Amino acid sequence: MSTVSTLHSGMSDQDPLLIGGRPFQSRLFTGTGKYPNMTAMQQSLERSGCDMVTVAVRRVQTVAAGHEGLMEAIDWSRIWMLPNTAGCATAEEAIRVARLGRELAKLAGQEDNSFVKLEVIPDSRHLLPDPIGTLDAAEQLVKEGFTVLPYINADPLLAKRLEDVGCATVMPLGSPIGSGQGLRNDANIALIIENAGVPVVVDAGIGVPSEAAQALEMGADAVLVNSAIALAGDPPAMAEAMAMAVQAGRQAHRAGRLPLRQNASPSSPVSGRVSS
Repeated sequence: MSTVSTLHSGMSDQDPLLIGGRPFQSRLFTGTGKYPNMTAMQQSLERSGCDMVTVAVRRVQTVAAGHEGLMEAIDWSRIWMLPNTAGCATAEEAIRVARLGRELAKLAGQEDNSFVKLEVIPDSRHLLPDPIGTLDAAEQLVKEGFTVLPYINADPLLAKRLEDVGCATVMPLGSPIGSGQGLRNDANIALIIENAGVPVVVDAGIGVPSEAAQALEMGADAVLVNSAIALAGDPPAMAEAMAMAVQAGRQAHRAGRLPLRQNASPSSPVSGRVSS
């Protein structure tokens, strides 16, 4: 049993993560793209301890480079599929691809899987999500019975509106996709966390484990990390490091940090000191 699995076995029963009524053991979600090869991906998923991975529906359907054999490479009896609408520039496209994603999950044997990571990204340069298109698509997909996990800018008002229309989570970006810049939007993410009645999953921009831990310490319920693992020098080792960081961050959040003070406070009591 890996270090990550050992830690999971001691925490999951006491601290479940529920999304759309489904429990998840790990608070680290990962992706399936950008890996140097399929073996690296499989080893990374194993060492991450994750039990949900996101899959780009369009890339799987078109057998895009790096996605050949993807469906056969993952044990879908253990890992929950999160189809995503990557590559969709409009709400209409995203709705159509979400429907295809539900069928893809059925092909993997997950007949009851209605999850979709909703991405509506018309901006091919900065890859920032369209708030209006995302909201429009989310409303329709919720009506169709999907469990919608929308990828958004760190916009507290939009996050609340998406929750109000029935989204199962909100997924604010820490910084632009694949940038590795960390939590550049931490003030707004903190507001989203403070006001959310659904799980908050920080998605995009995390580059190193300390940033994943930071997100969980702030009170985020989970993180989704792909590029930082897949493009690392040793992806499986980075996957395990991310998993341990997520667990440390979550435990620290639950433990409660000491209050911030303006002045120093001695760690040893001043009473009972030996006088000269």
